[in-house]
Amino acid sequence: MHGEYKVPGGKLVVVDLEVRDGVLRDVRVAGDFFLEPDEALLDINRALEGAPADLPAPRLAARIDATLPRDAVLFGFTSEAVGIAVRRALAQATDWADYEWQLIHDGPQSPALHMALDEVLTTEVAAGRRPPTLRVWEWGSPAVVIGSFQSLRNEVDAEGAARHDITVVRRVSGGGAMFIEPGNTITYSLCVPDALVQGLSFADSYAYLDDWVLGALEEMGVKAWYQPLNDIATEAGKIAGAAQKRVVSGDGAVLHHVTMAYDIDADKMLDVLRIGREKLSDKGTKSAKKRVDPLRRQTGLPRATVIDRMIDSFRGRYGLTTGSVTEEEMARAVELAETKFSSEEWTARVP
Repeated sequence: MHGEYKVPGGKLVVVDLEVRDGVLRDVRVAGDFFLEPDEALLDINRALEGAPADLPAPRLAARIDATLPRDAVLFGFTSEAVGIAVRRALAQATDWADYEWQLIHDGPQSPALHMALDEVLTTEVAAGRRPPTLRVWEWGSPAVVIGSFQSLRNEVDAEGAARHDITVVRRVSGGGAMFIEPGNTITYSLCVPDALVQGLSFADSYAYLDDWVLGALEEMGVKAWYQPLNDIATEAGKIAGAAQKRVVSGDGAVLHHVTMAYDIDADKMLDVLRIGREKLSDKGTKSAKKRVDPLRRQTGLPRATVIDRMIDSFRGRYGLTTGSVTEEEMARAVELAETKFSSEEWTARVP
């Protein structure tokens, strides 16, 4: 069995192993990480040899930590990263390079249609009728997108939204509210087979699926990192938030979508969103305006250029061919946009 895990912001860990009589055998750890002393690699292999095959990654990491010499230095990876690579080997997880990725980057569309397209395309990936897909959104109008489980009245000031002609929609994933203005926002979705994230915890899958964008940002001079559970942050502040939805039909799929702040009208945002002191209390700031630091200031690049560089970075890592939404997919999405995502029943399902 073979498993790989790219540490977000770090190095690649590779594990080859067999399972006999319910325990790990012939374990061989490799990768492009740094490790001192050299002999510590043998200690890692020995720690995993004979381990029960059902141990979770943290328990596997504990075995490694107990075996490593005190002066061992692991750079670019951790003992838990090795445990994750083992779990991915046992789950027969796939890798990014195992797929032919498709890009969808169409013209502006309504907020409700974007919600519907996410649901339809992820379902198609789960069914095996669509390849893994990176979809870059263009917004047809300003919007507030609330999480699947958020209270509408607690999150959105209805009068403020009406005053600024802002549409409120509810997405299928959890997480917090996003304030959207077409020229100020960069949004993308990844619709991926469940096999790509096998062996990863729910939390680890967030960072894993966005490691590519951290690399793209670094190429544009922005040092960013994943801040658990679902933020992409810099020293200057948050620049993006992510959310996920799992589809269990077919072979399973994961919808992972991210909204990034290219620019922001903070006064308007505060007029529309009800952002309370309690929500901000663990963010280290008293002002919601200080929570977000737009990419426009940090990159100095036009929005379209930022998007193009993100796409080019993804293509350079994993390959990417230009595709489109099929007629059947669009017909289903249009129907869902009208019957579900534009309906009061769905939008106010948590009043």
